[in-house]
Amino acid sequence: MRFQQKAYAGYDDDPQFGMSQEAKLIRDAWAFGLLPEEEKCVGWTAPQFEKLWEQVDAIWEKVNFRVANLPPEVQERYLRLQMAALEKARAAGWDPNGILEDDD
Repeated sequence: MRFQQKAYAGYDDDPQFGMSQEAKLIRDAWAFGLLPEEEKCVGWTAPQFEKLWEQVDAIWEKVNFRVANLPPEVQERYLRLQMAALEKARAAGWDPNGILEDDD
């Protein structure tokens, strides 16, 4: 996974309204209990995100990368976090067709 090289502004100040690769990773980590939801990763750098991505990816791999295979409580938390992020991003003007990642 490729993460920005400069320090991350933090989940609440995500430059893509919470839809960047970093923000998506943070939500997964929250859902999986790897980070408390209060942790917004302000000032994190690429190596920190890479380490977190390895942990998150290992969990996804165990469930064949399927939300339906997550334990019910994790699935509920994951879906709640995703829906809240989508609502917040849309309210802020995010257009899913208008923002592409660097490697898209």
